Amino acid sequence: MRLTNVAHLRLPFGRLLGYDVTVGPPGGELPVSFDQARHVGAGDRAGSWMALSFRLPHAVEPDDLATAWLAVVQRHGTLRTVFTPGSDGPRLHEVEVGPGGWTEHPIWPGQAVNAALRDVLDDACAPYATPSHRLCLLTTADGPTVVVGADHAHTDMWSMLVIARDLLSALAAVRRGETPHFAPAPAFAEHTAALEQREAAPADVRERWAQVITDGGGVMPRFPMPLGEVTTLQRERVEVRDVLDVDDLAAFSAEARERGVSTLALVVSSMTEVTRTLAGQPLRALFPVHSRYEPTWHDSVGWFITNSVLVCDDPEPRASSAAVKEAVELGSWPLADVLAPWGGMPDAPGMFAISWLDLRRLPVRVDAAGLEAQYVGAEVLTDGVMLWFVLDETGLHLRCRYPDTELARRNVGGWLDALVAHVCAHAQVSAGGRLRVADEVFRVRRAQREDVPALVALLADDPIGATREGAELVRYETAFDAVARDTSHYLAAVVDAEDRIVGTMQLTILPGLSRGGATRMQVEGVRVASALRGRGLGAAMLGWAHGHGAARGATLAQLTTDLARDRARAFYLRLGYEETHAGLKRKL
Repeated sequence: MRLTNVAHLRLPFGRLLGYDVTVGPPGGELPVSFDQARHVGAGDRAGSWMALSFRLPHAVEPDDLATAWLAVVQRHGTLRTVFTPGSDGPRLHEVEVGPGGWTEHPIWPGQAVNAALRDVLDDACAPYATPSHRLCLLTTADGPTVVVGADHAHTDMWSMLVIARDLLSALAAVRRGETPHFAPAPAFAEHTAALEQREAAPADVRERWAQVITDGGGVMPRFPMPLGEVTTLQRERVEVRDVLDVDDLAAFSAEARERGVSTLALVVSSMTEVTRTLAGQPLRALFPVHSRYEPTWHDSVGWFITNSVLVCDDPEPRASSAAVKEAVELGSWPLADVLAPWGGMPDAPGMFAISWLDLRRLPVRVDAAGLEAQYVGAEVLTDGVMLWFVLDETGLHLRCRYPDTELARRNVGGWLDALVAHVCAHAQVSAGGRLRVADEVFRVRRAQREDVPALVALLADDPIGATREGAELVRYETAFDAVARDTSHYLAAVVDAEDRIVGTMQLTILPGLSRGGATRMQVEGVRVASALRGRGLGAAMLGWAHGHGAARGATLAQLTTDLARDRARAFYLRLGYEETHAGLKRKL
């Protein structure tokens, strides 16, 4: 899923509509979480929201979308709450939310669509707005785009997925002529009340928090390099980077597994190494952790996030893993009590925060690629550095927001450059791409265009292949370009210790409806250099291929081989393949 902010949001031009619900007077008072009190207590301001944008695959009647949206609002209690100012901080109240009507928002001459949307969400999704969420519909000739925004006090990134999933489900019911109805999800206010009943943090947790804050000069962790003039809020600079594609992420994760740590821990290792090299300091950062401790809350909407601190001074992966585990433990206790000696969270200019979200592991899923879904952050003034990592089916992505000063551009930008390079280097030498055959080590990598001549030579290096290959190189290069554009294909180049190409195979992931919607992996063009045949490299390549397919959801590997290849058939049978089907081909 694309991770962006509203200034970078990709939206087609069209009519921008917003749905105005009706809201009753404030009712019963509800408990306010620690983070809600901090966030809302800062007052109404632009940029306090987050949003999710996605395209619908077909036209929609605005009133049908409104009906679906009201069903979502009725399911999630936090979408039926509003904040009001109180003498001792913000108060949270239940409200009745009912149907209203659509408003067309102007897009002024010369104004970009995303700028018009920003203005709408800045106004509608402020902390004290009633309600502080907004459903928007962008109607275009290419189809409708839906944007759901809400003040951060009522949602988090996980919650935005829940909202999108439920809205699509309700809309499908409306299209079938049904009245959408959901069982109520446990409300976030119930979660806040449950946290208030938890026991206070033990002495060792309090002492560790105190040590971290003291080591930071009495404030929360700050970015380890100068940011320039940040005693006042500055305009933001936002960088969005695609760090690893799906293949490199799989390789990176395999390296983490071989080292006995998580993917997150290995990224923390890279951040620690980069911070020590560039700043001569340990990695210290604010580290949000989710508080959905039980499955009860998996389908709820709210700000299920609490804060912790991540401190790591040793880039060795197991030390980084221990730092992550400590951060999770430090964030597992009610913070109001822990931070009481400082009168709450001791913020300071330059504060550094790191967020991590692995969408592949969440129990809530939407078709992010098919919907062209985008997580959208607001434009804000800032004096600190915020780094978000998101992992999904397309790879590892990051978004970083920092003050747009000359010094911050140089230092934060340089830190990001070094981090991305370090993570990519891990992926390139990863255990996930290594094949050990007897006393030799080979490496599997995605083929590059300059590899095409060597790959064609391998394809032609047997009696049958010699009769098929021999076309002009440009035809192979054109075919390579088509394969490389489609990420469902993986054209592998297997190289030896001297980086010579000694093997190849093409793997294609094939989703399908048969076998209960099973995904298959098609294996084609398996070749090993003649000098290495019979030594186990082919079996190692197929073993790697099976892992590649399984990591992408495939439950079945399939291939065909020429009937004249008796040795190849015996080879595949030894690897567990079964001759269950007859393959047929027809020239076109």
